[in-house]
Amino acid sequence: MPGSSCGGTRMSLPVLDDAQRAAGLKRMKMLATGLLVVLAVIFVFSFALQDRYPWLQYVRAAAEGGMVGALADWFAVTALFKHPMGVKIPHTAIIPRKKDQIGASLGQFVESNFLSEEVIVQKLGSMGLAQKAGAWLERPESAARVAAEGSAAIRGILRVLDDDAVKTVLESMFRKHVVDPPWGPPVGRVAERVFEEGHHHQLVNLVVDSISDWVAANPSVISELVAQRSPTWVPSFVDDLVGDRVQVEVGRFLQAVQQDPNHELRRALDNYLKGLARDLQDDPAVMAKADNIKEQVLDDPRVQQLVTQTWATIKNALTTAVDDPDSELTRNFKAAVQDFGHRLATDPDLAAKVNTWIADAAGYLVKTYSSDIAGVITETVEHWDARETSEKIELQVGKDLQFIRINGTVVGSLAGLVIFTIAHAVFG
Repeated sequence: MPGSSCGGTRMSLPVLDDAQRAAGLKRMKMLATGLLVVLAVIFVFSFALQDRYPWLQYVRAAAEGGMVGALADWFAVTALFKHPMGVKIPHTAIIPRKKDQIGASLGQFVESNFLSEEVIVQKLGSMGLAQKAGAWLERPESAARVAAEGSAAIRGILRVLDDDAVKTVLESMFRKHVVDPPWGPPVGRVAERVFEEGHHHQLVNLVVDSISDWVAANPSVISELVAQRSPTWVPSFVDDLVGDRVQVEVGRFLQAVQQDPNHELRRALDNYLKGLARDLQDDPAVMAKADNIKEQVLDDPRVQQLVTQTWATIKNALTTAVDDPDSELTRNFKAAVQDFGHRLATDPDLAAKVNTWIADAAGYLVKTYSSDIAGVITETVEHWDARETSEKIELQVGKDLQFIRINGTVVGSLAGLVIFTIAHAVFG
């Protein structure tokens, strides 16, 4: 049955608009007023004919009591929203007169009973939001929707951002974090750790192997160098002999360096590199040289232009990616959303952490801003017109209040009948 609750399922109430409420309120007012008119007509006829028909005395008493109850309850209900019959009787038109107090009381009530940190944390902790969100996110259509909304947000941000301002920020950040800080100490610390752990040995091996291969592949170069630097009076065959000898010795030396990990050249190179790493951290002259090299490199216009072009490259890449639903970025984002949703739905520890974070965040917000949130109710009611406020409240609850008039009419009739019957039985 629609609207019923079964097995713990929450009953859903119909949602009415203002026009429907106004129509319902009008019908109930007509019904309550019509009932009063009917009783008045019955009272007139019964009062006029009660001497001829004594039993009409009971009808008259019932009608009389019903009219009294109807009028009393009409006055009570009307006094909530306006002055009855326009007469400014004390303690009437309560809602228009007490509008601001009602708004303040309503705000305090909401703050005390609904915007409580304990209530919010307990409610969110029992809802399992992380699991529900995970089950929703792991569905492909949900991930596609999140990606679409994210793409729209990125496009909006890119349209709002000023390119020149972003470039200025990037340049200032690059100068602050890259150009201005001294390079010597941090580079020296990294290099010292690399050299101490021997990570540079592979690079040394590569350099030595490359030189050895080059020397073996270019024997004539050494001979030519010897011939160019020897006196002109030395015979050419002597230059050839010397060149061959140098070629052989250089080859042997490089081979020894390759085969011996403790070769004196390697040790000398290690000592030099370690000393350089220490000097970069402690020697002002070496640190100044490192900063000079940094300035020469980074002051190059091409480097600065590369920094300023970074934003344009990022912007173009993002724009292209978000405009294409089949782009790699979009596909990866959807996959990441689904994976995160699956983890939330299947990993109890992760879900518990997320639920705790949500509850703590909501509790903090409520604890910090509950007065501001409740103040919205108070300020909104204060800005309402008194007549408008009365009409709004009457529109919401007035239909039910008309039942008070109807009930008062019925109860008054029964009371009048009972009182008259008892009095007639006692006094005749």
